[in-house]
Amino acid sequence: MELNIKADKSNLGKIFDFVNYKLSPYSVPDNIIAKINISVEEIFVNIANYAYENEKGEVTIECSIVNDLPEIEIIFIDSGKKFNPLKHIDPDTTLMAEDREIGGLGILLTKKLMDDVSYEYKDGKNVLKIVKKLN
Repeated sequence: MELNIKADKSNLGKIFDFVNYKLSPYSVPDNIIAKINISVEEIFVNIANYAYENEKGEVTIECSIVNDLPEIEIIFIDSGKKFNPLKHIDPDTTLMAEDREIGGLGILLTKKLMDDVSYEYKDGKNVLKIVKKLN
């Protein structure tokens, strides 16, 4: 299943609907759905805020369930500026907030909540995949 949408924060609800529709046939515990939704929000909002300079580009979101595991794979594809969030140094959460550099908490949270997070730059596009086991 695939969703093509403008990289605009106002579309976040449509993305939640899309992902949760894909999860609906499965008995996924609420705590796992919450982790998936938090990660989806962090990634999409970062794309909406930073991927495209002064314009609103497109984002393709692919969502599939691997039944034999079962797990959900969600792939975010954008044509914005090349950026691998996994190369960003994780913020030092032992420091006080005012002593930390801005940024990086969203991807750190996503890496902690998901079972796998991967990135590649392919055909001029950022491709970020998150995976979460559903049980």
